[in-house]
Amino acid sequence: MNSKNSSRGRQAGKSSNPQGKNQFKRDFRKPKKSTPTQQKSENTGVRLNKYISNSGICSRREADTYIEHGSVTVNGDLVTEMGYKVQPGDEVRFDGTLISIEKKRYILLNKPKNYITTMEDDRGRKTVMELIANATKERIYPVGRLDRNTTGLLLFTNDGEMAKKLTHPKHDVRKLYHASLDKKLSLSDLDKLRGDVIIEGRKVFIDAVSYVEGERKTEVGIEIHSGRNRIVRKIFENYGYTVKKLDRVVFAGMTKKNLPRGRWRELTSQEVNNLQMI
Repeated sequence: MNSKNSSRGRQAGKSSNPQGKNQFKRDFRKPKKSTPTQQKSENTGVRLNKYISNSGICSRREADTYIEHGSVTVNGDLVTEMGYKVQPGDEVRFDGTLISIEKKRYILLNKPKNYITTMEDDRGRKTVMELIANATKERIYPVGRLDRNTTGLLLFTNDGEMAKKLTHPKHDVRKLYHASLDKKLSLSDLDKLRGDVIIEGRKVFIDAVSYVEGERKTEVGIEIHSGRNRIVRKIFENYGYTVKKLDRVVFAGMTKKNLPRGRWRELTSQEVNNLQMI
């Protein structure tokens, strides 16, 4: 009887030991390296498109397109999932370049003449970036552009969503220019500017136009919200006038008050709030 029990015990042991070993292996096997999607937390982190936008690359909507087309990696893994959340310590790269969330910066420049609105120029011309080189350690970009001979207000920021909002015609961002013409603007032409104006086959929306108070009739104030290149100069050229000087004196509610030509300043908290409400 003892021998039978012993035999049964040995048989039971033979049948159960392999299972125990396999179970041990299953429970303690080395985990596979997880993918970014598997590492994603639903309750923490920053959405990837917001992270990219906050880094100053582009708006959130544009970031979604870049993510979908494979421009973004997290911790070395390609991420194309909408809604993926970046966790603290993650390494995010955009087209191979490491990016990070930066503090939002808003710099207002009173642009002088003979500076071009571009990040750099292969012809060696002076750029507006030289004028704000010491404004902030964050990389900021001009919002819209002023041509080389146009002076006045130019905003710089690393807030991609804000920049897109300020340059989109549907938001009717106010831009007021002081134009100095080569001859007096006639009353009849002033009336024409207050009507329908067609430039290069497209209607231009002129919000207001008038003579500058206290000046000769060669000095004209014109308010528009179009962002078309050299549009103010083209408007007057359409009626036979040449713009000798052009100065942007108001942009999105901000003025040149206490801001000398060639100088810059940071926006106040109230000014930033006003822009966010546009």
